[in-house]
Amino acid sequence: MGTVYGYIRVSTREQNEDRQWIALREVVPVERNIYTDKQSGRDFNRPAYQRLVRRMRKDDVLYIKSIDRLGRDYGEILEQWRVLTKEKGIDIVVLDMPILDTRRGKDLIGTFLSDVVLQILSFVAENEKTNIRQRQAEGISAARARGVQFGRPASPLPDAFKPVYQQWKADKITSTAAAKLCGMPLSTFRYKADMYERANMM
Repeated sequence: MGTVYGYIRVSTREQNEDRQWIALREVVPVERNIYTDKQSGRDFNRPAYQRLVRRMRKDDVLYIKSIDRLGRDYGEILEQWRVLTKEKGIDIVVLDMPILDTRRGKDLIGTFLSDVVLQILSFVAENEKTNIRQRQAEGISAARARGVQFGRPASPLPDAFKPVYQQWKADKITSTAAAKLCGMPLSTFRYKADMYERANMM
């Protein structure tokens, strides 16, 4: 049997590093063999993982808490699994899913079943992410339909805006002069004027 390693990936927005760490410390005897990356979902550059992959050799064992620690989507999880198990000859043990333990069932049927289960679980994980994004989008759309405003609240119009706007609308002053009297950039005045006009037309 080779060297035993562990890998932890945690987003800067999540707080589950301790849970992963506790689980891995029970199965990885040498603490320095546990590698940790703290990367958000957008930034998937994983320096600790890359160092770990370079260090591991054939017959080493890698423990991870859950399958989604290997990648951010279905395709990447499958690719990392292939590289580690097929190209480097490393065994992987997924603590949350004991059936994904490549040390067992080294025969053709065992390997086939492990690969099938991996593909199903990876697909389910990716599908759940897609469903979450869809639910978020639907929630935002429904909130907007109820009149909920997102983003920074609009700054109030200056007291002088209405009379200045009326003079500008009557072509008594230029846009530049109106913006100056309101104490705002020309583009902001034009935007505010357009919003003001829309609001008063309703």
